[in-house]
Amino acid sequence: VIESAFTPLSAAGGFLGATVAQAIQIGIARGVFSNESGLGSAPIAAAAAKTNEPVEQGLVSMTGTFFDTIIICTMTGLVLIITGVWSGETAGAAMTSAAFALGGSALVGQYLVTIALVCFAFTTILGWHYYGERCWYYLVGERGLRMYQVVFLVLIAGGAFIKLDAIWLLADTVNGLMAIPNLIAIVGLRHIIIAETQSYFARILPNQTLETAS
Repeated sequence: VIESAFTPLSAAGGFLGATVAQAIQIGIARGVFSNESGLGSAPIAAAAAKTNEPVEQGLVSMTGTFFDTIIICTMTGLVLIITGVWSGETAGAAMTSAAFALGGSALVGQYLVTIALVCFAFTTILGWHYYGERCWYYLVGERGLRMYQVVFLVLIAGGAFIKLDAIWLLADTVNGLMAIPNLIAIVGLRHIIIAETQSYFARILPNQTLETAS
């Protein structure tokens, strides 16, 4: 990675900015898709937790971003680079399976990764169903809840017939639409967030002085 970053071609691409801009765009899009940062979806699940301290729950939720992106995604990316499959024609889960098959064994590549992918995909479907259901219930109540569930199941089945590029494009678009109102709300509520955070740490760390966030 370091060697490729300082080749003349990479330097020219960085100078022109086109390659760097594309890398940043794709990186942010995949990162947001992975950890849901800024989308406002994870707080829906966190709001269901039984706790007396919202700041404490927020700190717990932050660990999900660390484990998911910094650890798991970094390990996966390193495997793709080390095995060299990133330069091949495969993409998505097929690329990851091929990488683990080359780096370990066919058993790991074909079965272990597949099992992990099924578990991750299934839990993701359940999580997003819960998010959508809570939003639907907030907007219209129990009316039409069954219709939402049926439409959700139809979209799951239909997604298997859509090309991967179209799925990524759709995911990036809807994630952006989700992030816009959520980020506006975060900016509008920043004073409450800062006050609650300072109050929480002042109680658990009475001898520490907290810097006032701007």
